[in-house]
Amino acid sequence: MKITFLGTNGWFDTDCGNTICTLIETKTAYIILDAGNGIHKASGYIKKDMPVYLFLSHFHIDHIEGLHTLAKFNFKSLEIIGQTGTKVTIKEFLAPKYSIPVNKLPFPCNVIDIKDGWHKSPLKFQALPLVHASKCLGYRFEIDEKIISYCTDTGYCKNSEELSGNADLLISECALLGKQTSNSWPHMNPQLSAKLALKSKVKKLVLTHFDAALYTTMAKRENAQAQARFIFSETISAYDGLRIVV
Repeated sequence: MKITFLGTNGWFDTDCGNTICTLIETKTAYIILDAGNGIHKASGYIKKDMPVYLFLSHFHIDHIEGLHTLAKFNFKSLEIIGQTGTKVTIKEFLAPKYSIPVNKLPFPCNVIDIKDGWHKSPLKFQALPLVHASKCLGYRFEIDEKIISYCTDTGYCKNSEELSGNADLLISECALLGKQTSNSWPHMNPQLSAKLALKSKVKKLVLTHFDAALYTTMAKRENAQAQARFIFSETISAYDGLRIVV
């Protein structure tokens, strides 16, 4: 299973990266996690004739702004999956007033609202609400005998632990600098992400979704990596273009 980090910024694009998007290549499908501006790079990696599933964590602009580039792709098919209200939100966001509607894309595209909990279709995954300024879903994928956990835009919470338990890979947000906290707009810092990885007994932690206004240099990401490794040694700070195999 190959994981490629197409966009690793939170909030806005900078020289350090595009806004958040991660691509997972499995044996039978491509999984895209969130649709920040990094999604436009997916055409460089999606080469096989397999369906594409796009999982949205929530509707903040840095997680959906890349949707306006969907018309550039030649996917076999696309399913956009998210919390209740996803169908309505996508219909509004990809309206002719702003962009190309779903039904005008050059490939079959379907939008699906899901409930919290476990799902067996289109692949086996769990979705649970995290702690953020608006409802945000975290995901746990069990596919190809691997477990991938995706927790972004959240403070530390019990559901993040459930989603991450014994995962082969935890993809965790790291919007805040070391030891920073925010009660009004919950996010995690390097120490909290590492704590989650340690307590959940994951094999590897990748930090992503770095707040663009705080992580203004790659050196600051490297510092976050060092801080997290002090707690959980198997930590990597992501950058746009990073590819790992699980």
